[in-house]
Amino acid sequence: MTEKKGWKDIPIGGLIAEAGTAKEYKTGDWRTFRPVVDHSKCINCLQCWMYCPDSSVLVEDGKMKGFDYDHCKGCGICASICPVKCIKMEKEE
Repeated sequence: MTEKKGWKDIPIGGLIAEAGTAKEYKTGDWRTFRPVVDHSKCINCLQCWMYCPDSSVLVEDGKMKGFDYDHCKGCGICASICPVKCIKMEKEE
């Protein structure tokens, strides 16, 4: 008969052992819609960057440069929060 393990002996599921390890997991293939920015309308307020739960908005020199599609899950928060509506959610192909 196999001895059963107690709750203290079972490893924690989904454990992230060290900071930054989520970058190793490319989760962008989960999405159905992808954000696309019209840079001619963007005012670089960076609200999309502040509200993105996946840190998928790329910023360089204080300007919105695009999206990290390897980690963007297509939630659409960036498009809904954008004050000038320069981000559109398009069907993933």
